[in-house]
Amino acid sequence: MRSVAGLLLVCAFASESAAQLPPGINVILDGHDIPTGDVSIVVQALDSSEPVLSHLPDVPRNPASVMKMVTTWSALEILGPAYTWETEIHFDGDFDGATLDGDLVLKGFGDPFLVVEEVWKILRVLRGLGLESILGNVVLDDSYFEVLEEEAGRFDASPYRAYNVIPNALLTNFKAVRFRFFADPNNDRVRISTDPPLSNLDIRNRIDLVGGRCRGFQAGISFNVADPGSISRIIFEGEFPERCNSYELNRSVLQHDTYAFGLIDALWSQLGGRIEGGLRNETVSGDAELVLTWRSRSLGDVIRLVNKNSNNVMTRQLLYTMGAESFEPPGTRAKGVAAIDELLRERGFAADSVIVDNGAGLSRDARLSAAVLVQLLQEAARGIYAPEFISSLALGGLDGTTRTRFEDGSGAGRMHLKTGSLDDVSALAGYVHVPNGPTYIMVVFVNTPDAHRGPGNELEDAVVEWIYTLR
Repeated sequence: MRSVAGLLLVCAFASESAAQLPPGINVILDGHDIPTGDVSIVVQALDSSEPVLSHLPDVPRNPASVMKMVTTWSALEILGPAYTWETEIHFDGDFDGATLDGDLVLKGFGDPFLVVEEVWKILRVLRGLGLESILGNVVLDDSYFEVLEEEAGRFDASPYRAYNVIPNALLTNFKAVRFRFFADPNNDRVRISTDPPLSNLDIRNRIDLVGGRCRGFQAGISFNVADPGSISRIIFEGEFPERCNSYELNRSVLQHDTYAFGLIDALWSQLGGRIEGGLRNETVSGDAELVLTWRSRSLGDVIRLVNKNSNNVMTRQLLYTMGAESFEPPGTRAKGVAAIDELLRERGFAADSVIVDNGAGLSRDARLSAAVLVQLLQEAARGIYAPEFISSLALGGLDGTTRTRFEDGSGAGRMHLKTGSLDDVSALAGYVHVPNGPTYIMVVFVNTPDAHRGPGNELEDAVVEWIYTLR
């Protein structure tokens, strides 16, 4: 807990610094009654060692998803942009060219983007080898990561939200299911489809189709996971207004291994194959034959997906991977945090002021100061992997999490940014390219009640507008 003397010191600095803030920024602070002590702002030319605007730069604050900048930059430095993840496929049994009299074994090494299309490609290769029938089990080996996390949902008591998925060395398709609900007035019912279709997902549809306008939380739909085991039974209930026409929910309702098995089983069946056995989760046998090593997209491609779309589970996979590569397998969160901490210290950062936690910013404990982030962004822009890092950030007003922001301003397309938002937290950081002027690094952290409801965005927009008055 911060001491009274410390609080008084912050307030004193905040009062002095606020007097130096541009009028447009003070208007937002005053209009929303945002205490100046709840905000950090730094604007600094990329090629300069001194900021043109600095307000409480050294106060560690919750950066929300802006923390992903620290994790992705560290991954580039530790692993390199050409780094790829492997997924191994083994035959544990006799294969006669069509039938495997034994087990199909998959060993994961943390690929953060082993989505449906990639799993389908792997299975297509196996069909190309002639494999049709698997008489044994599907064995999944996820031992490359040791996950000691508490249950998903610890952060906000929403364990089935897709953003709360915890890491796994054999993560498939982010462990997410997209449920689609369609009004069918002709038959007085609600139809439900899933993407991907999983063979071990048992859906019980108890939703009533009702008249009236589209309204209510989740369009009136509630659900309960009755059995998260080998077959997950999902019970949907509620009243779905027919004027909603259609609605989608993205949720995570299976365990990692049962999700992967259900996906593999469904896709294998679509490809004309069959699996006689079930699921086992264990390390690959020394007698198993390696028949395929599948390589992922490169890290340079992966971090674009992470930063532009602010993907939490992919970021957490990066953290575990850095832990495994920097020390030794299995990868853990603690090892990943230690790898980042070691890198920051080697590069001269004030590492003691950085609390990485899970690396994604989906945390109430994460902390980062604006001054440290400015230093990191300056080093990233000067480093040999600058093109990969900068291009991974959202183009203001054009894509990623900034797609609907800055649309009417002259700066659209002239910013590379990372956004962050949690309850009572709003953050924006990155590079602002002034026409016929320099590139500026900007960092804005707002940790104040209701910052995420709009006041934080307004303050960040005001800082951007002010930067474009500079030359």
